[in-house]
Amino acid sequence: MIYHVATIASWDVAKISGSYTATSLFTEGFIHCSTKLQVQGVLQRYYQGQTHLVLLHIDETLLNAELKYENAPSVNQLFPHVFGAINVNAVVNVEKI
Repeated sequence: MIYHVATIASWDVAKISGSYTATSLFTEGFIHCSTKLQVQGVLQRYYQGQTHLVLLHIDETLLNAELKYENAPSVNQLFPHVFGAINVNAVVNVEKI
């Protein structure tokens, strides 16, 4: 299982369109995800004080797009990156943050 923090609004759009995209897909070529152990650090580093967020629980075996684990030099950890849109049927749970 991998995880991605999204806004409620962007997840609502994804449910209608059938796939989820993030700005990083267009600017960096992939969607940033994390392991369960990395979620708290990601929330602290990048989402401090933000509201209307959800945590997408993504079953990586159901992804249509390529998944790679790549090093993030800022924290020296391997993070899961999805190289394409996330098909909504790969999201098996949505947890309000």
